[in-house]
Amino acid sequence: MDGQLLEIRGVGKSFYGIPALVDVDLTLATGEVHGLVGENGAGKSTLMKILAGVRPRDTGEIHLDGSPTAFTHPAQAYAAGISTVFQEFNLLPERSVAENVFLGHEPRVRGLVSKKLMHSRTAELLASVGVSTIAPSTPVGALSVAEQQIVEIAKALRRQSRIIAMDEPTAALADHEVELLYQIIRTLTARGVAILYVSHRLREVFDLCDRITVLKDGKRVASRPAAELDEAEVVRLMVGRPLSTFYPPRAEGTDIQIEEVALKVSEGGNGDVDGITLTVHAGEIVALAGLQGSGRTEVLDAIAGNRPFTRGTMHVGRRQVRIASPRTAIGHGIAYLTEDREATGLALHQSVLDNTLAVVHATGARRSRAEALRLLAELELNARSPDQPAQYLSGGNQQKVLLAKWILCRPAIVLLDEPTRGIDVGAKQAVYALLRSLTQDGMAVLLASSELPEVIGMADRILVLRDGRLVTELPGGSSEEDVMRAAVA
Repeated sequence: MDGQLLEIRGVGKSFYGIPALVDVDLTLATGEVHGLVGENGAGKSTLMKILAGVRPRDTGEIHLDGSPTAFTHPAQAYAAGISTVFQEFNLLPERSVAENVFLGHEPRVRGLVSKKLMHSRTAELLASVGVSTIAPSTPVGALSVAEQQIVEIAKALRRQSRIIAMDEPTAALADHEVELLYQIIRTLTARGVAILYVSHRLREVFDLCDRITVLKDGKRVASRPAAELDEAEVVRLMVGRPLSTFYPPRAEGTDIQIEEVALKVSEGGNGDVDGITLTVHAGEIVALAGLQGSGRTEVLDAIAGNRPFTRGTMHVGRRQVRIASPRTAIGHGIAYLTEDREATGLALHQSVLDNTLAVVHATGARRSRAEALRLLAELELNARSPDQPAQYLSGGNQQKVLLAKWILCRPAIVLLDEPTRGIDVGAKQAVYALLRSLTQDGMAVLLASSELPEVIGMADRILVLRDGRLVTELPGGSSEEDVMRAAVA
Protein backbone atom coordinates (compact mmCIF):
# COMPACT_ATOMS: atom_id res chain seq x y z
CA MET A 1 0.00 0.00 0.00
CA ASP A 2 1.20 3.48 -0.83
CA GLY A 3 -0.22 6.85 0.17
CA GLN A 4 -3.69 7.77 1.32
CA LEU A 5 -6.05 8.10 -1.63
CA LEU A 6 -9.47 8.77 -0.14
CA GLU A 7 -10.56 10.28 3.16
CA ILE A 8 -14.16 10.52 4.35
CA ARG A 9 -14.55 12.86 7.33
CA GLY A 10 -17.63 13.15 9.52
CA VAL A 11 -20.14 12.20 6.83
CA GLY A 12 -23.78 12.19 7.87
CA LYS A 13 -27.02 11.43 6.06
CA SER A 14 -30.67 11.38 7.17
CA PHE A 15 -33.87 10.33 5.46
CA TYR A 16 -37.07 12.04 6.61
CA GLY A 17 -35.34 13.01 9.84
CA ILE A 18 -34.08 9.49 10.57
CA PRO A 19 -30.26 9.29 10.59
CA ALA A 20 -28.75 6.66 8.31
CA LEU A 21 -25.14 7.80 8.83
CA VAL A 22 -23.78 9.76 11.76
CA ASP A 23 -20.33 11.37 11.67
CA VAL A 24 -18.66 8.51 9.74
CA ASP A 25 -14.91 8.53 9.01
CA LEU A 26 -13.17 6.19 6.57
CA THR A 27 -9.85 6.24 4.74
CA LEU A 28 -8.66 4.24 1.75
CA ALA A 29 -5.05 3.85 0.64
CA THR A 30 -3.65 3.10 -2.79
CA GLY A 31 -3.58 -0.65 -3.42
CA GLU A 32 -5.60 -1.42 -0.30
CA VAL A 33 -8.61 -3.69 0.13
CA HIS A 34 -10.75 -2.12 2.84
CA GLY A 35 -13.62 -4.19 4.23
CA LEU A 36 -16.85 -2.44 5.23
CA VAL A 37 -19.12 -4.60 7.39
CA GLY A 38 -22.20 -4.23 9.55
CA GLU A 39 -25.69 -5.56 10.09
CA ASN A 40 -28.52 -4.86 7.68
CA GLY A 41 -29.38 -1.18 8.07
CA ALA A 42 -25.99 -0.24 9.49
CA GLY A 43 -25.43 2.35 6.74
CA LYS A 44 -23.09 0.54 4.36
CA SER A 45 -25.18 1.02 1.23
CA THR A 46 -25.88 4.66 2.07
CA LEU A 47 -22.16 5.37 2.40
CA MET A 48 -21.45 3.63 -0.90
CA LYS A 49 -24.14 5.65 -2.68
CA ILE A 50 -22.70 8.90 -1.33
CA LEU A 51 -19.24 7.89 -2.57
CA ALA A 52 -20.74 6.93 -5.95
CA GLY A 53 -22.53 10.28 -6.37
CA VAL A 54 -25.95 8.60 -6.24
CA ARG A 55 -26.96 10.46 -3.05
CA PRO A 56 -25.64 13.73 -1.63
CA ARG A 57 -24.25 13.81 1.89
CA ASP A 58 -25.85 16.08 4.48
CA THR A 59 -22.71 16.76 6.51
CA GLY A 60 -19.00 16.05 6.42
CA GLU A 61 -16.29 16.11 3.78
CA ILE A 62 -14.77 13.82 1.17
CA HIS A 63 -11.11 14.33 0.25
CA LEU A 64 -9.52 12.74 -2.80
CA ASP A 65 -5.73 12.99 -3.09
CA GLY A 66 -5.87 15.44 -0.19
CA SER A 67 -8.28 17.84 -1.92
CA PRO A 68 -11.93 18.32 -0.90
CA THR A 69 -14.45 17.09 -3.44
CA ALA A 70 -18.20 16.61 -3.77
CA PHE A 71 -20.22 14.39 -6.09
CA THR A 72 -23.81 15.19 -7.04
CA HIS A 73 -23.98 12.76 -9.96
CA PRO A 74 -22.37 9.37 -10.70
CA ALA A 75 -20.63 10.88 -13.74
CA GLN A 76 -18.64 13.13 -11.40
CA ALA A 77 -17.51 10.12 -9.36
CA TYR A 78 -16.50 8.31 -12.57
CA ALA A 79 -14.52 11.35 -13.71
CA ALA A 80 -12.70 11.39 -10.37
CA GLY A 81 -11.71 7.74 -10.80
CA ILE A 82 -14.32 6.13 -8.50
CA SER A 83 -16.51 3.27 -9.75
CA THR A 84 -19.07 1.22 -7.84
CA VAL A 85 -20.21 -2.31 -8.65
CA PHE A 86 -23.63 -2.60 -7.01
CA GLN A 87 -25.50 -5.85 -6.43
CA GLU A 88 -27.89 -4.84 -9.21
CA PHE A 89 -25.65 -4.46 -12.25
CA ASN A 90 -25.96 -1.42 -14.48
CA LEU A 91 -25.77 -3.32 -17.76
CA LEU A 92 -27.83 -3.50 -20.96
CA PRO A 93 -28.54 -7.22 -21.49
CA GLU A 94 -29.34 -7.00 -25.19
CA ARG A 95 -26.05 -5.28 -26.02
CA SER A 96 -22.65 -6.93 -26.31
CA VAL A 97 -19.92 -6.97 -23.70
CA ALA A 98 -17.89 -4.43 -25.67
CA GLU A 99 -20.89 -2.13 -26.17
CA ASN A 100 -21.54 -2.16 -22.42
CA VAL A 101 -17.92 -1.52 -21.52
CA PHE A 102 -17.67 1.47 -23.86
CA LEU A 103 -21.26 2.72 -23.59
CA GLY A 104 -21.22 6.46 -24.27
CA HIS A 105 -17.46 6.40 -24.95
CA GLU A 106 -17.26 4.30 -28.11
CA PRO A 107 -13.89 4.56 -29.94
CA ARG A 108 -14.18 6.19 -33.34
CA VAL A 109 -12.20 6.16 -36.55
CA ARG A 110 -12.80 9.09 -38.91
CA GLY A 111 -15.87 10.03 -36.88
CA LEU A 112 -17.50 6.59 -37.05
CA VAL A 113 -17.80 4.05 -34.23
CA SER A 114 -15.21 1.33 -34.72
CA LYS A 115 -16.53 -2.03 -33.49
CA LYS A 116 -13.20 -3.64 -34.32
CA LEU A 117 -11.31 -1.20 -32.08
CA MET A 118 -13.98 -1.46 -29.37
CA HIS A 119 -13.73 -5.26 -29.35
CA SER A 120 -9.93 -5.29 -29.28
CA ARG A 121 -9.76 -2.80 -26.42
CA THR A 122 -12.38 -4.75 -24.46
CA ALA A 123 -10.35 -7.93 -24.93
CA GLU A 124 -7.29 -6.10 -23.62
CA LEU A 125 -9.17 -4.90 -20.54
CA LEU A 126 -10.42 -8.40 -19.80
CA ALA A 127 -6.98 -9.89 -20.35
CA SER A 128 -5.48 -7.34 -17.95
CA VAL A 129 -7.35 -9.06 -15.10
CA GLY A 130 -6.63 -12.56 -16.38
CA VAL A 131 -9.94 -13.22 -18.18
CA SER A 132 -9.84 -14.66 -21.67
CA THR A 133 -13.07 -16.69 -21.69
CA ILE A 134 -15.51 -13.83 -22.34
CA ALA A 135 -15.91 -12.82 -25.97
CA PRO A 136 -16.41 -9.05 -26.45
CA SER A 137 -19.19 -9.75 -28.97
CA THR A 138 -21.30 -11.84 -26.56
CA PRO A 139 -24.63 -10.31 -25.48
CA VAL A 140 -24.45 -9.50 -21.77
CA GLY A 141 -27.80 -11.22 -21.20
CA ALA A 142 -26.19 -14.53 -22.15
CA LEU A 143 -23.52 -14.26 -19.45
CA SER A 144 -23.54 -15.73 -15.95
CA VAL A 145 -23.76 -13.45 -12.92
CA ALA A 146 -20.03 -13.82 -12.34
CA GLU A 147 -19.25 -12.91 -15.94
CA GLN A 148 -21.53 -9.88 -15.77
CA GLN A 149 -19.67 -8.78 -12.67
CA ILE A 150 -16.40 -9.00 -14.61
CA VAL A 151 -17.95 -6.80 -17.30
CA GLU A 152 -18.73 -4.21 -14.60
CA ILE A 153 -15.10 -4.37 -13.47
CA ALA A 154 -13.94 -3.96 -17.08
CA LYS A 155 -16.12 -0.84 -17.32
CA ALA A 156 -14.37 0.53 -14.23
CA LEU A 157 -10.98 -0.18 -15.77
CA ARG A 158 -12.00 1.51 -19.01
CA ARG A 159 -12.72 4.61 -16.93
CA GLN A 160 -9.22 4.22 -15.41
CA SER A 161 -10.79 4.04 -11.96
CA ARG A 162 -8.40 4.21 -9.04
CA ILE A 163 -11.10 3.20 -6.53
CA ILE A 164 -13.62 0.40 -7.05
CA ALA A 165 -16.33 -0.16 -4.47
CA MET A 166 -17.93 -3.62 -4.52
CA ASP A 167 -21.30 -4.26 -2.86
CA GLU A 168 -21.77 -7.91 -1.82
CA PRO A 169 -19.76 -9.07 -4.85
CA THR A 170 -20.01 -12.79 -4.10
CA ALA A 171 -23.68 -12.95 -3.07
CA ALA A 172 -24.70 -14.91 -6.19
CA LEU A 173 -21.41 -16.62 -7.06
CA ALA A 174 -20.40 -20.26 -6.88
CA ASP A 175 -17.20 -21.20 -5.04
CA HIS A 176 -15.04 -21.40 -8.17
CA GLU A 177 -16.36 -18.02 -9.29
CA VAL A 178 -15.47 -16.52 -5.89
CA GLU A 179 -11.88 -17.67 -6.34
CA LEU A 180 -11.76 -15.96 -9.75
CA LEU A 181 -12.97 -12.73 -8.14
CA TYR A 182 -10.22 -13.09 -5.51
CA GLN A 183 -7.64 -13.34 -8.29
CA ILE A 184 -9.04 -10.28 -10.07
CA ILE A 185 -9.00 -8.22 -6.87
CA ARG A 186 -5.38 -9.19 -6.16
CA THR A 187 -4.41 -8.27 -9.71
CA LEU A 188 -6.11 -4.87 -9.36
CA THR A 189 -4.51 -4.02 -6.01
CA ALA A 190 -1.08 -5.02 -7.33
CA ARG A 191 -1.59 -2.28 -9.95
CA GLY A 192 -2.48 0.25 -7.24
CA VAL A 193 -6.27 0.16 -7.46
CA ALA A 194 -7.97 0.57 -4.08
CA ILE A 195 -10.97 -1.67 -3.31
CA LEU A 196 -13.78 -0.89 -0.88
CA TYR A 197 -15.22 -4.35 -0.20
CA VAL A 198 -18.70 -4.52 1.33
CA SER A 199 -19.75 -8.00 2.40
CA HIS A 200 -21.60 -9.98 5.05
CA ARG A 201 -19.31 -12.94 4.45
CA LEU A 202 -16.62 -12.52 7.05
CA ARG A 203 -14.42 -15.32 5.77
CA GLU A 204 -14.01 -13.41 2.52
CA VAL A 205 -13.42 -10.16 4.36
CA PHE A 206 -10.54 -11.73 6.27
CA ASP A 207 -9.22 -13.49 3.16
CA LEU A 208 -8.97 -10.26 1.18
CA CYS A 209 -8.95 -7.17 3.34
CA ASP A 210 -6.05 -5.21 4.77
CA ARG A 211 -8.29 -3.17 7.05
CA ILE A 212 -11.87 -3.52 8.29
CA THR A 213 -14.33 -0.80 9.25
CA VAL A 214 -17.43 -1.78 11.22
CA LEU A 215 -20.64 0.28 11.06
CA LYS A 216 -23.49 -0.10 13.53
CA ASP A 217 -26.68 1.95 13.55
CA GLY A 218 -25.14 4.39 11.08
CA LYS A 219 -22.02 5.01 13.16
CA ARG A 220 -18.45 3.83 12.81
CA VAL A 221 -17.62 1.69 15.84
CA ALA A 222 -14.19 0.45 14.75
CA SER A 223 -11.62 0.69 11.97
CA ARG A 224 -8.59 -1.54 12.45
CA PRO A 225 -6.04 -3.61 10.53
CA ALA A 226 -7.55 -7.01 9.75
CA ALA A 227 -4.60 -8.69 11.44
CA GLU A 228 -5.73 -7.21 14.78
CA LEU A 229 -9.22 -8.69 14.54
CA ASP A 230 -10.89 -12.07 14.31
CA GLU A 231 -14.39 -13.09 13.24
CA ALA A 232 -15.69 -13.29 16.82
CA GLU A 233 -14.56 -9.74 17.56
CA VAL A 234 -16.04 -8.37 14.34
CA VAL A 235 -19.37 -10.04 15.10
CA ARG A 236 -19.33 -8.54 18.60
CA LEU A 237 -18.62 -5.09 17.17
CA MET A 238 -21.41 -5.47 14.62
CA VAL A 239 -24.12 -6.45 17.08
CA GLY A 240 -22.80 -5.46 20.52
CA ARG A 241 -25.88 -3.90 22.02
CA PRO A 242 -27.98 -5.29 24.88
CA LEU A 243 -31.53 -6.42 24.30
CA SER A 244 -34.07 -3.66 24.73
CA THR A 245 -36.31 -3.92 27.75
CA PHE A 246 -39.54 -3.46 25.82
CA TYR A 247 -39.90 -7.09 24.71
CA PRO A 248 -42.77 -8.65 26.70
CA PRO A 249 -41.63 -11.66 28.71
CA ARG A 250 -42.44 -15.16 27.56
CA ALA A 251 -45.42 -16.57 29.40
CA GLU A 252 -44.70 -19.19 32.05
CA GLY A 253 -47.13 -21.84 33.14
CA THR A 254 -49.35 -21.36 30.10
CA ASP A 255 -52.05 -23.91 29.39
CA ILE A 256 -51.04 -24.10 25.72
CA GLN A 257 -49.73 -27.52 24.77
CA ILE A 258 -46.44 -26.69 23.06
CA GLU A 259 -46.29 -30.26 21.72
CA GLU A 260 -49.22 -29.52 19.39
CA VAL A 261 -47.79 -28.91 15.92
CA ALA A 262 -49.56 -26.13 14.04
CA LEU A 263 -47.31 -26.09 10.94
CA LYS A 264 -44.80 -28.60 9.66
CA VAL A 265 -42.72 -28.39 6.49
CA SER A 266 -40.55 -31.33 5.41
CA GLU A 267 -37.86 -30.91 2.75
CA GLY A 268 -39.71 -28.02 1.13
CA GLY A 269 -38.12 -26.49 -1.93
CA ASN A 270 -38.70 -24.40 -5.05
CA GLY A 271 -36.56 -22.19 -7.28
CA ASP A 272 -35.61 -19.97 -4.33
CA VAL A 273 -35.05 -22.29 -1.34
CA ASP A 274 -34.33 -25.96 -0.78
CA GLY A 275 -34.40 -28.57 1.95
CA ILE A 276 -36.62 -26.49 4.25
CA THR A 277 -37.68 -28.56 7.26
CA LEU A 278 -39.33 -26.77 10.17
CA THR A 279 -42.12 -26.99 12.71
CA VAL A 280 -44.08 -24.30 14.51
CA HIS A 281 -46.17 -25.26 17.52
CA ALA A 282 -49.39 -23.69 18.73
CA GLY A 283 -48.53 -20.97 21.23
CA GLU A 284 -44.98 -20.55 19.90
CA ILE A 285 -43.06 -17.79 18.10
CA VAL A 286 -40.41 -19.10 15.72
CA ALA A 287 -38.11 -16.59 14.02
CA LEU A 288 -36.34 -16.91 10.69
CA ALA A 289 -32.99 -15.13 10.86
CA GLY A 290 -30.27 -14.62 8.29
CA LEU A 291 -28.60 -12.02 6.17
CA GLN A 292 -30.26 -10.20 3.30
CA GLY A 293 -30.83 -12.70 0.50
CA SER A 294 -30.62 -15.71 2.82
CA GLY A 295 -34.15 -16.86 1.97
CA ARG A 296 -36.23 -15.56 4.89
CA THR A 297 -38.94 -13.94 2.78
CA GLU A 298 -38.84 -16.75 0.23
CA VAL A 299 -39.71 -19.34 2.90
CA LEU A 300 -42.73 -17.28 4.00
CA ASP A 301 -43.77 -16.73 0.38
CA ALA A 302 -43.72 -20.47 -0.22
CA ILE A 303 -45.77 -21.32 2.86
CA ALA A 304 -48.27 -18.56 2.01
CA GLY A 305 -48.68 -19.77 -1.57
CA ASN A 306 -47.15 -16.76 -3.32
CA ARG A 307 -44.32 -18.91 -4.70
CA PRO A 308 -45.43 -22.39 -3.58
CA PHE A 309 -43.12 -25.23 -2.70
CA THR A 310 -42.73 -27.54 -5.69
CA ARG A 311 -41.25 -30.36 -3.63
CA GLY A 312 -41.51 -31.63 -0.09
CA THR A 313 -44.60 -31.83 2.11
CA MET A 314 -46.53 -29.47 4.38
CA HIS A 315 -48.89 -30.19 7.25
CA VAL A 316 -51.28 -27.76 8.92
CA GLY A 317 -52.16 -29.39 12.20
CA ARG A 318 -52.40 -33.11 11.52
CA ARG A 319 -53.54 -32.67 7.93
CA GLN A 320 -51.21 -32.78 4.95
CA VAL A 321 -52.00 -29.88 2.63
CA ARG A 322 -50.85 -28.48 -0.68
CA ILE A 323 -50.70 -24.70 -0.64
CA ALA A 324 -50.94 -23.67 -4.29
CA SER A 325 -52.08 -20.05 -3.86
CA PRO A 326 -52.63 -17.37 -1.20
CA ARG A 327 -56.36 -18.18 -1.22
CA THR A 328 -55.54 -21.81 -0.41
CA ALA A 329 -53.35 -20.69 2.47
CA ILE A 330 -56.07 -18.46 3.89
CA GLY A 331 -58.51 -21.38 3.64
CA HIS A 332 -56.17 -23.44 5.82
CA GLY A 333 -55.96 -20.72 8.47
CA ILE A 334 -52.66 -19.15 7.41
CA ALA A 335 -52.36 -15.35 7.52
CA TYR A 336 -49.43 -13.54 5.89
CA LEU A 337 -48.35 -10.00 6.76
CA THR A 338 -46.00 -9.04 3.94
CA GLU A 339 -42.90 -6.90 4.26
CA ASP A 340 -44.18 -4.03 2.11
CA ARG A 341 -47.40 -2.90 3.77
CA GLU A 342 -47.94 -0.08 1.25
CA ALA A 343 -47.50 -2.12 -1.94
CA THR A 344 -48.96 -5.49 -0.95
CA GLY A 345 -50.48 -5.12 2.50
CA LEU A 346 -53.04 -2.32 2.47
CA ALA A 347 -55.40 -0.60 0.08
CA LEU A 348 -54.16 2.86 0.96
CA HIS A 349 -57.04 4.80 -0.58
CA GLN A 350 -59.60 2.79 1.38
CA SER A 351 -60.60 3.52 4.95
CA VAL A 352 -59.09 2.03 8.07
CA LEU A 353 -62.26 0.01 8.68
CA ASP A 354 -62.51 -1.25 5.09
CA ASN A 355 -58.91 -2.43 5.26
CA THR A 356 -59.52 -4.15 8.59
CA LEU A 357 -62.55 -6.01 7.21
CA ALA A 358 -61.01 -6.79 3.77
CA VAL A 359 -60.01 -10.43 4.39
CA VAL A 360 -63.15 -11.11 6.41
CA HIS A 361 -65.30 -9.96 3.50
CA ALA A 362 -63.19 -11.87 0.96
CA THR A 363 -63.46 -15.16 2.87
CA GLY A 364 -67.05 -14.82 4.05
CA ALA A 365 -66.06 -15.02 7.71
CA ARG A 366 -68.65 -13.76 10.17
CA ARG A 367 -67.10 -10.81 11.94
CA SER A 368 -68.90 -7.63 12.82
CA ARG A 369 -67.93 -4.00 12.51
CA ALA A 370 -68.01 -3.85 16.30
CA GLU A 371 -65.41 -6.64 16.56
CA ALA A 372 -63.15 -4.79 14.11
CA LEU A 373 -63.45 -1.54 16.05
CA ARG A 374 -62.76 -3.34 19.32
CA LEU A 375 -59.59 -4.92 17.93
CA LEU A 376 -58.36 -1.55 16.60
CA ALA A 377 -58.94 -0.06 20.04
CA GLU A 378 -56.95 -2.87 21.69
CA LEU A 379 -54.09 -2.03 19.30
CA GLU A 380 -54.34 1.63 20.38
CA LEU A 381 -54.72 2.78 16.78
CA ASN A 382 -54.21 6.52 16.45
CA ALA A 383 -56.60 7.64 13.70
CA ARG A 384 -59.09 10.48 13.39
CA SER A 385 -61.87 7.97 12.71
CA PRO A 386 -62.39 4.46 11.28
CA ASP A 387 -63.29 6.13 7.99
CA GLN A 388 -59.90 7.86 7.62
CA PRO A 389 -58.01 6.63 4.50
CA ALA A 390 -55.13 4.35 5.47
CA GLN A 391 -52.68 6.41 3.40
CA TYR A 392 -52.84 9.23 5.94
CA LEU A 393 -51.80 7.08 8.90
CA SER A 394 -48.25 6.90 10.22
CA GLY A 395 -46.22 3.81 9.38
CA GLY A 396 -46.78 2.36 12.84
CA ASN A 397 -50.53 2.83 12.64
CA GLN A 398 -50.62 1.33 9.14
CA GLN A 399 -48.87 -1.71 10.57
CA LYS A 400 -51.51 -1.98 13.29
CA VAL A 401 -54.27 -1.93 10.66
CA LEU A 402 -52.45 -4.65 8.72
CA LEU A 403 -52.24 -6.78 11.87
CA ALA A 404 -55.91 -6.20 12.64
CA LYS A 405 -56.91 -7.14 9.08
CA TRP A 406 -55.49 -10.63 9.50
CA ILE A 407 -56.05 -11.24 13.19
CA LEU A 408 -59.75 -10.52 12.80
CA CYS A 409 -59.94 -13.75 10.76
CA ARG A 410 -58.64 -15.68 13.79
CA PRO A 411 -56.01 -17.64 11.87
CA ALA A 412 -54.23 -20.62 13.37
CA ILE A 413 -50.88 -19.56 11.92
CA VAL A 414 -49.53 -16.05 11.36
CA LEU A 415 -46.57 -15.40 9.05
CA LEU A 416 -44.90 -12.02 9.49
CA ASP A 417 -42.19 -10.49 7.33
CA GLU A 418 -40.33 -7.58 8.97
CA PRO A 419 -43.31 -6.86 11.29
CA THR A 420 -41.86 -3.64 12.75
CA ARG A 421 -39.90 -2.19 9.84
CA GLY A 422 -40.15 1.58 9.69
CA ILE A 423 -42.21 2.07 12.85
CA ASP A 424 -41.26 3.83 16.07
CA VAL A 425 -40.51 2.32 19.45
CA GLY A 426 -43.98 2.91 20.84
CA ALA A 427 -45.62 1.16 17.90
CA LYS A 428 -43.13 -1.69 18.17
CA GLN A 429 -44.10 -2.23 21.81
CA ALA A 430 -47.76 -2.52 20.82
CA VAL A 431 -46.95 -5.03 18.07
CA TYR A 432 -44.78 -7.14 20.37
CA ALA A 433 -47.43 -7.16 23.10
CA LEU A 434 -50.06 -8.25 20.58
CA LEU A 435 -47.90 -11.08 19.22
CA ARG A 436 -47.24 -12.36 22.72
CA SER A 437 -50.95 -12.27 23.57
CA LEU A 438 -51.80 -14.13 20.36
CA THR A 439 -49.49 -16.99 21.23
CA GLN A 440 -50.93 -17.13 24.74
CA ASP A 441 -54.28 -17.71 23.02
CA GLY A 442 -52.77 -20.62 21.07
CA MET A 443 -51.84 -19.01 17.76
CA ALA A 444 -48.60 -20.08 16.03
CA VAL A 445 -46.31 -17.31 14.78
CA LEU A 446 -43.52 -17.60 12.21
CA LEU A 447 -41.71 -14.30 11.72
CA ALA A 448 -38.82 -13.20 9.54
CA SER A 449 -36.79 -10.22 10.65
CA SER A 450 -33.47 -8.57 9.92
CA GLU A 451 -33.44 -6.97 13.39
CA LEU A 452 -31.53 -9.33 15.67
CA PRO A 453 -32.74 -7.78 18.94
CA GLU A 454 -36.30 -8.41 17.73
CA VAL A 455 -35.51 -12.01 16.80
CA ILE A 456 -33.87 -12.74 20.14
CA GLY A 457 -36.33 -10.78 22.23
CA MET A 458 -39.44 -12.39 20.75
CA ALA A 459 -38.59 -15.88 19.51
CA ASP A 460 -38.99 -19.14 21.39
CA ARG A 461 -36.78 -20.73 18.75
CA ILE A 462 -34.56 -19.23 16.04
CA LEU A 463 -33.99 -20.85 12.63
CA VAL A 464 -30.98 -19.42 10.79
CA LEU A 465 -30.94 -19.44 6.99
CA ARG A 466 -28.02 -19.04 4.63
CA ASP A 467 -28.13 -19.23 0.82
CA GLY A 468 -31.71 -20.53 0.76
CA ARG A 469 -31.17 -23.31 3.29
CA LEU A 470 -31.74 -23.73 7.00
CA VAL A 471 -28.32 -24.14 8.58
CA THR A 472 -29.02 -24.28 12.31
CA GLU A 473 -31.62 -23.95 15.05
CA LEU A 474 -30.93 -21.90 18.17
CA PRO A 475 -32.98 -21.56 21.34
CA GLY A 476 -34.77 -18.33 22.17
CA GLY A 477 -32.56 -15.92 24.07
CA SER A 478 -29.41 -16.92 22.16
CA SER A 479 -26.89 -14.13 21.77
CA GLU A 480 -26.71 -11.91 18.71
CA GLU A 481 -23.16 -13.15 18.26
CA ASP A 482 -24.42 -16.75 18.01
CA VAL A 483 -27.01 -15.82 15.36
CA MET A 484 -24.57 -13.74 13.32
CA ARG A 485 -21.90 -16.40 13.52
CA ALA A 486 -24.31 -18.95 12.04
CA ALA A 487 -25.52 -16.49 9.41
CA VAL A 488 -22.06 -15.55 8.10
CA ALA A 489 -20.16 -18.80 8.59
